[in-house]
Amino acid sequence: MSKHGGIAASTVPLLTPYKMGAFDLSHRVVLAPLTRTRSYNNVPQPHAILYYQQRTTIGGLLIAEATGVSDTAQGYKDTPGIWTKEQVEAWKPIVDGVHAKGGIFFCQIWHVGRVSNHRFDGVEIHGAHGYLIDQFFKDQVNGRTDKYGGSLENRCRFGLEVVEAVVDEIGAGKVGMRLSPFANYWESSDSNPGALGLYMAHALNKIGILYCHTVEPRMITFVDKVETPNSLRAMRDAFKGTFIVAGGYGREDGNAAVSSGYADLVAYGRLFLSNPDLPRRFEIDAPLNKYNRDTFYISDPVVGYTDYPFLSSVV
Repeated sequence: MSKHGGIAASTVPLLTPYKMGAFDLSHRVVLAPLTRTRSYNNVPQPHAILYYQQRTTIGGLLIAEATGVSDTAQGYKDTPGIWTKEQVEAWKPIVDGVHAKGGIFFCQIWHVGRVSNHRFDGVEIHGAHGYLIDQFFKDQVNGRTDKYGGSLENRCRFGLEVVEAVVDEIGAGKVGMRLSPFANYWESSDSNPGALGLYMAHALNKIGILYCHTVEPRMITFVDKVETPNSLRAMRDAFKGTFIVAGGYGREDGNAAVSSGYADLVAYGRLFLSNPDLPRRFEIDAPLNKYNRDTFYISDPVVGYTDYPFLSSVV
């Protein structure tokens, strides 16, 4: 029994410790990067301190919401940036808040390959979901005829150049990348996603980044989950660093993914959004709060953001 009277963490695969490069994780439940549209005028706000702190555990990995690194990178209203001094200064108390509770915080960047502040524990490059890098990857939307289009090698060139630029800036041991080779986000698909995923796994090995964070084939869009024979097993076997999976996982299949060696870590989005104490609930197999999709992207600094109850307040 744990000190809380629940199941001992060592009997729950998701709650076992893991060594990720220089980082000692106390469990394998990762906060996935979640756009919340509450960074007014692209500046992170003080209410984000509480939001991320609520989801912080000692030795837990959190990946911040997608963060733009130029004024042309933003695709949605009130998403955070990190290209101005004001934005960098606004991130600092958020990072400090996570660190104060013993958490490990990576900043997911999108659009280009530089980061402005080295106080973050690491950087995740957004190469998924049909955004800029993913548009280069996918042959159904990349119609270029230069060295960035056509062959698989050419289509992956831009994304790998971004990775190399970030690695040159902060070191490979602080860099991860998110990929969704099988997905069709924003009608961005590939005729041979398995080959694309394998190519990127091998290419990222050569660069030596810390982790590869890959979206399951069953998540063909942001919300649609389908049964599919496709698997990330080939990518997982090929990639030599930490392999993180995401895409509609719950407690049981998350435990199975870890215990079978299919994944090292499992990222949770909607469930972690609505259950700030998700690792604890997984530990004792407690009921989960239901998420309210209607409040995912509203601008309210509390509603649907920091008002989901903790287990102690409902039992």
